[in-house]
Amino acid sequence: MKKIAVLILWLLHFLPLPMLAVLGNVLGLLVYPIAGERRRVGDINLSLCFPKMSEADRRRLLRRNFMAFGRSILERSILWWSSSARLQRLIRVEGLENFRSAEGKPLILLTAHFVALDVGGNWLSQHTNVVTVYSKQKDPYFDALFYKKRTRFGAQRLYSRQDGMRGVIRDIRNGFPFYYFTDQDQSVKDGVFVPFFGVPAATLTTVPRLAQMTGAKVVPCITRMLPYGQGYEIRFYPAWENCPSGDEVLDARRMNEFIEARILEMPEQYFWLHKRFKTRPEGEARYY
Repeated sequence: MKKIAVLILWLLHFLPLPMLAVLGNVLGLLVYPIAGERRRVGDINLSLCFPKMSEADRRRLLRRNFMAFGRSILERSILWWSSSARLQRLIRVEGLENFRSAEGKPLILLTAHFVALDVGGNWLSQHTNVVTVYSKQKDPYFDALFYKKRTRFGAQRLYSRQDGMRGVIRDIRNGFPFYYFTDQDQSVKDGVFVPFFGVPAATLTTVPRLAQMTGAKVVPCITRMLPYGQGYEIRFYPAWENCPSGDEVLDARRMNEFIEARILEMPEQYFWLHKRFKTRPEGEARYY
């Protein structure tokens, strides 16, 4: 069954992107009514982050979020099997000078969990020796498949979260850009509680600590899906001044505020189905 699903995904990469986008939207709408637990998590997150939004508007936004996820699943076929030339035509880059000016030196590309996140990794692996961290899949077949397809251009080094950060630190010091996601709840063992849309959220402080250890510049990098299957946009923002500041709480707050601003630009494309507020301050009730 797994191999049949992958075969279907492979066949889809021959379709034009606008047609694939329509199919992805339909897939998301079909999954929405049956994905009860994920739908519940998304609704809780939206209620917490947008308390003034009406219930009807939250439901519309959540449906659009499922549609965007449906697109991301089917459009992964293009990332995995299409030629480099086709991908270059589909991906538009803004702020490239912000990346080029820091390339070859210690560099952290700060990003977040938007549905087109793999597009950023794909583009980078075609242009530089990028390093990133990934979560291993529970199923060995899919874990091997994800690893193979994310490294198919040969220039992306993947470290699992279980590997630790020693290899990452070495590669950053050697001038490999580190493409890093900072916005998931991984407890406060390596982080602090800072507001995320006004709600205390366990936030990693890995970025300022790595920047301090390696002397890396921090350049935010966000990827988005363009409407109607027109392609994708990667935007590199200017390198942050005074990062690290010496205050991990201040730096974590800065990261969250940056991500909040990007979410407000495209709220349907954020990873709302993740339990972002799973870890709570001591004595505070759980949300999920």
